[in-house]
Amino acid sequence: MHSVKVSGTVVPYSKEGSGPGLLLVHGTTVNSRANFGQVIERFTDRREVITPDYAGCGRSTIPEGPLSLELLTEQIAAVARHATQGPVDLLGDSLGAAVAAATAARYPSLVRRLVLVAGWADSADPRHQLVLGTWARLVETSPELGARFAMLVGVSPAFLTALGRDVIEAFTLQPPAAHTVRRLELGQRIDIREAARRIVAPTLLIRGTWDYLVPEYQTRALHELIPGSRCEALDCGHAAFFEKPDEIVRLVRNFLFEE
Repeated sequence: MHSVKVSGTVVPYSKEGSGPGLLLVHGTTVNSRANFGQVIERFTDRREVITPDYAGCGRSTIPEGPLSLELLTEQIAAVARHATQGPVDLLGDSLGAAVAAATAARYPSLVRRLVLVAGWADSADPRHQLVLGTWARLVETSPELGARFAMLVGVSPAFLTALGRDVIEAFTLQPPAAHTVRRLELGQRIDIREAARRIVAPTLLIRGTWDYLVPEYQTRALHELIPGSRCEALDCGHAAFFEKPDEIVRLVRNFLFEE
């Protein structure tokens, strides 16, 4: 395990594999291992995979007060500089997609290619506010209800049904990750519309056709802001790495390794 200090915080990260860097930025409620653990080794033949934990996830530290996208951006940029020489391929999932996009816009020399999974550009949408606000209140008042809500909006109906009652119940009894509410609150304050227009790295966006947390129109709006970006859809919900690991690995490898 490695770590870097930035803006009064400590950000731990791991490295596996060899080759140019591929930095993976996790989502709101999970650390990097939980988000990407099932796919990391599927890139290590061609990339040195770098997996940091930001802002209170895993063993990372978190400052007092409201979280800012700027802090998370500086944390990821610091890891990229500390972990490897030269630019990295940068992949972000959900809130991590907003962080990755903001990082690519602010530090274009750090990012070779950019992949944004289940990302959005602006949190002002009333439905978005309702979903994340409800989730945060549930986590605060009843972690089990928060987990149940997360399952309902996190995966597609067919996938959730296929998990079965026992697996679903096991998931809902897991305690929330530390500081989840603070990251959900940050998710209600995202606005990277101007930053997205400044992204120069080749960019791939991936969305789930059954994503109830970040619906298609939100990802489409981000896609339209990023010059020259492309967008692909997978038959899954928000948690693409959980539902469709084979398909998402194929899309990402094809994009990263194309000549």
